[in-house]
Amino acid sequence: MINRRTFSKAVGLGTGAAAVSPSGLQANASAATASSTQGGTSVPTVPTITPGTHTEFRTIRHVKAGLLNIGYAEAGPAHGPVVLLLHGWPYDIHSYVDVAPLLADQGYRVIVPYLRGHGSTRFLSRHTRRTAEQSAIALDIIALMDALKIHKAVLAGFDWGSRTADIISALWPERVKALVSTSGYLITNVKTQLEPALPAVEHNWWYQWYFATERGKKAMENEKERIALCRYVWTLVSPNWNFDDATYARTAEAFTNPDYAAIVLYNYRWRIGLIEGEQRYDRYEKLLAAQPSIGVPTVTLDAALDPFTPAGDGSTYRNHFTGPYAHRTIADIGHNLPQEAPTVFAQAVVDADHL
Repeated sequence: MINRRTFSKAVGLGTGAAAVSPSGLQANASAATASSTQGGTSVPTVPTITPGTHTEFRTIRHVKAGLLNIGYAEAGPAHGPVVLLLHGWPYDIHSYVDVAPLLADQGYRVIVPYLRGHGSTRFLSRHTRRTAEQSAIALDIIALMDALKIHKAVLAGFDWGSRTADIISALWPERVKALVSTSGYLITNVKTQLEPALPAVEHNWWYQWYFATERGKKAMENEKERIALCRYVWTLVSPNWNFDDATYARTAEAFTNPDYAAIVLYNYRWRIGLIEGEQRYDRYEKLLAAQPSIGVPTVTLDAALDPFTPAGDGSTYRNHFTGPYAHRTIADIGHNLPQEAPTVFAQAVVDADHL
């Protein structure tokens, strides 16, 4: 059993940082009823489960929100404190198929939406441009919260999901109780993206440059080819994750959305300045270009085997987070951290909520 003192020492609770082995953490995790103390508050310890214990969500719902009819999974008590779990690319809600029941068992109402262009989420009008600026995706989630009458929630994500959660925390902090952000501060400044990076960094972003070409566009617009491409990306960014065909197939269903190619291509082309964003989002993007700080209670997670994890145990982005803060580097885990290490991710959510 891990008490709060030893857990804090192991994972860098507070302003420190340390590498955490998921196997070591999970081997010592106790039953859900156990708890520890953080700042005088009792903090539950999430029970250990083996990744892949769950394969499906029991409930998929839909709600009209802003420009979209958003499909989302829901778990936990209807009146519990809300946690929104946001997926990345090339993934879907199944990144949280093990995390959601862990948090539901802790009494949280867990909402896991398909982002625009993914799964069962659809645009309400065929006339709406299929754009995907970072602020557009964040506004989708604000609209979802409004539609579900959720005033405030814990936000947690990775990849696109981290960026979206970071943006909401920066621009609408009154809507965020706490934040878990994998890979730290991901708010994009497009002008900065125009500058060349180190060759090794550029190498990791090969698909971003591929999507800028006509060949990449054709590959994404061909359903069979894009599903094969996304699977290949999984193997590169999560080298220790031995997922099976069924696991990938469950997520790949989300890539058959009719707007999937348009949304993905737009996002990556916009991010490197190849296309202009919609005027309706300009004021938000101007604010985000200034790299606003985040003051809500935050836990940042770095997956050690993720090629996009910056060096320095979170030091490269630490100054962006001005509120209560903890950082953890998770050993032996790749890009899809919540699906590869669900107990670790769920515990980060619980701990962020108690910072």
